[in-house]
Amino acid sequence: MRLIRGLHNLSSLKSGCVATIGNFDGVHQGHRVILAQVREQAKRLQVPSVVMVFEPQPREFFQHEQSPPRLMRFREKLIALQNEQIDIVVCLQFKARLRNLTADEFIQQILVDALKVRYLVVGDDFRFGCDRAGNFQLLQQSGERAGYQVERTRTVEVSGDRVSSTRIRQALDQNDFDLAAQLLGHEYTITGCVVHGKKLGRQFGVPTANVSLGRKKPALNGVYAVSAQLIGPKRGAGSQSGALAAAVIVPEVESWKGVANIGSRPTVDGLRPALEVHLLDFSGDLYGYHLRVVFHHKIRDEQKFASLDLLKQQILLDVQMARRYFDEGATPLC
Repeated sequence: MRLIRGLHNLSSLKSGCVATIGNFDGVHQGHRVILAQVREQAKRLQVPSVVMVFEPQPREFFQHEQSPPRLMRFREKLIALQNEQIDIVVCLQFKARLRNLTADEFIQQILVDALKVRYLVVGDDFRFGCDRAGNFQLLQQSGERAGYQVERTRTVEVSGDRVSSTRIRQALDQNDFDLAAQLLGHEYTITGCVVHGKKLGRQFGVPTANVSLGRKKPALNGVYAVSAQLIGPKRGAGSQSGALAAAVIVPEVESWKGVANIGSRPTVDGLRPALEVHLLDFSGDLYGYHLRVVFHHKIRDEQKFASLDLLKQQILLDVQMARRYFDEGATPLC
């Protein structure tokens, strides 16, 4: 799979493409059906399959801190799209110039001139262009003139409701990890590189791996029972590089059980959200590796403690609760 940043790098799409456009946050079960539609038509027309995404996501551009939390970082999204056998991901920077394009300019400059789209798969509620003036009907009318077809995305439902990124965020917020897994098609995970932190956990006798989140606002907050596995090669090792290097699971590496805190760490005046993972009965150096963290159960909300001693006591209790959760067959604790 190729990643193309910016319209100026799209000169290789001379034969056209089959495309879809969206955030694809989570790359969930509904997204997979859309991607299958794109692959099917791309195979039929013998052109590349293309997914167009934006950074930042449009709602992040407009709503700033009030925008929804991300389910996955950009690297995770690329890996998921690669696993769905998409040929090309086009990432456009969402800023004033793109935001100010009229609907007609978006169609002509991006879909027709740059992508040379021959088949477009989007939802019938898709809106685009300045003030969201463009819609599905406008795309159909333009396609009749410009020679490309437009197809509606197929709806996927679980338990009678549509699968969506919003619904997954709600499930995670309600600690319904079973429902989140049904909607995603797998357990909810966060993957990131292990980086150096303040090393307070080590002082408490509970060393933690500080996992880079790669997003301003995560979809979880609190303390959780987790499991984790190394992926990638170690940063700077091997022949692979870039975002897709983290797609490879390191062979013969077990999955460790653990406890994780995700949040702003108010007791130690954290300035940005962080993910810290303590792996039970593990010793070793994880710095530079990518760690895939699977979330199973919420133990408690994040809270601010009056002293580091009280924080230490609570961390030791959290470790006990995580052990109890796994020892009792991963059943929810009261």
